[in-house]
Amino acid sequence: MKNNNAFTLIELMLVIIIIGILASMVVPRLAGRSDDARKAAAQADIEANIAIALDLYELDNGHYPTTEQGLSALVKKPSSSPIPANWRGPYLKKEPRDPWGNPYIYKSPGAHNTEDYDIFSCGKDGVEGGDDDVVNW
Repeated sequence: MKNNNAFTLIELMLVIIIIGILASMVVPRLAGRSDDARKAAAQADIEANIAIALDLYELDNGHYPTTEQGLSALVKKPSSSPIPANWRGPYLKKEPRDPWGNPYIYKSPGAHNTEDYDIFSCGKDGVEGGDDDVVNW
């Protein structure tokens, strides 16, 4: 008696072809999603994580860090003027970087938000003013 429990070569080829067809339909749809996810992560950092830390700093000290002090003022007490008298940090564990590995750009007072600060990521291209910048204004 012959045992017929194995797959034939034709059955295996059909399965491989079907998997290839499905992959060719799915992969192009997922290809652009990583940039969208990185932009969303940068927007969340800017609007939530960093904004909360900056607001806590301002609440403790009566002003936001200067442009020169930058976001590093959220990690360690600034030694440049104006030295915050009531610094209760660190407000962040480490200096924040965008999802592309670049530091966020911080300006206080901001050009767009003149009452407080501008913070933004230059995005994938790393160039300020590009199409993929992520901003708080």
